[in-house]
Amino acid sequence: MLDVGLRNMMANDRYEELRRAAFRPAVLEDPAPRIEAPDIELRLCKASDDPALERLAELAGQPVPFGRLVVALVDGTLVAATPVAGGCALRDPFVRTVHLLPLLELRAAQLRVPAPRTGAFRLLRRHA
Repeated sequence: MLDVGLRNMMANDRYEELRRAAFRPAVLEDPAPRIEAPDIELRLCKASDDPALERLAELAGQPVPFGRLVVALVDGTLVAATPVAGGCALRDPFVRTVHLLPLLELRAAQLRVPAPRTGAFRLLRRHA
């Protein structure tokens, strides 16, 4: 049998160990792994984008649209394009691009030449 003093010492050690553990923050595991978001870039097309645009047009079965294009790059790869003047967008059928099309349309609309102002603004200029 163990000595009463030894049992008290072991019980006190266990008590202190539990007390310290109660004040230590619990480390929770992340329930879902984090998914890295791809880098998305929207910009006007460049001359160096011509081969990629031709590849997109071939994949989409459409001709390359005339004029300036707003292109979407995902992780550095051109996957979609839409004309600034409006029209049908080109997109890679093997890459998920449905979320990029509204962004491309919005950027193209921002780059269009604004309509001339009419109405009250014109009247103010005439009387000034």
